[in-house]
Amino acid sequence: MARGPKKHLKRLNAPRHWMLDKLGGIWAPRPSTGPHKLRECLPLSLILRNRLRYSLTRRETLMVIMRRSVQVDHQVRTDLNYPAGFQDVITIPKTDETFRLLLDTKGRFVLHRVTKEESQYKLLRVLQVSTGNKATIGRNPFHSGQAAVIPYVRTHDARTIRFADPNIKTHDTVKFNLATGKVEGHLKFDVGQLAMTTRGANIGRVGTISSIEHHPGSFDIVHLKDRKGNSFATRIGYVFVIGEGTKPWISLPKGKGVKLTVFEERDAQLKKE
Repeated sequence: MARGPKKHLKRLNAPRHWMLDKLGGIWAPRPSTGPHKLRECLPLSLILRNRLRYSLTRRETLMVIMRRSVQVDHQVRTDLNYPAGFQDVITIPKTDETFRLLLDTKGRFVLHRVTKEESQYKLLRVLQVSTGNKATIGRNPFHSGQAAVIPYVRTHDARTIRFADPNIKTHDTVKFNLATGKVEGHLKFDVGQLAMTTRGANIGRVGTISSIEHHPGSFDIVHLKDRKGNSFATRIGYVFVIGEGTKPWISLPKGKGVKLTVFEERDAQLKKE
């Protein structure tokens, strides 16, 4: 029987979207506890070694990170296995490169290169809207003795934003400035908005919300339609609003979130050859 948290991860049990070769060893880097779940993140060691090819071994990767050469959301991270997730901004100042972690239609993380202007903000999905109590200041003789109620929202990357706009509701998306730490705008979760699916069988697909089905006691279902006219449906918790109408607030990777059939992929490969 296990006693305490697990500290290791075998390669055969690692998420498939990490794309680790089966014969590359026994172990895989286990993500540290952080803002994203283990199976919904990409450790910094894999970003530097397997994706960007800035290092060949774990020791070289550790040397790069300990030199404070990697930033996540404009914060220097020296944890080799820090979990970077959806919408996170990866900055490498020495090479003057900035990437945003997005998803393709096969469920894999994509390091999408962005400009300096776009790297100043990220989109956050609101998971909870609530209020909290501030500690009572007992030393103040003029204080009434009641705790102050502070409204806040909790987002998908474990951020807590206090005193947010009262119009922000659950499932909405906020535009968060990484430099100032303030909300610059928000997108309502409603019919006609552009959204990306972050989990499920339709992961990575981008489409316009056409309808929302409410099922009390079960999962609400959202129906979307991509720019090619293909319709698909998924749970409401898997939908991440990224823009208004047909205009996304972030740049999208290759394919623009349109899933191709097997025959369309084959034809695209033949054209390249």
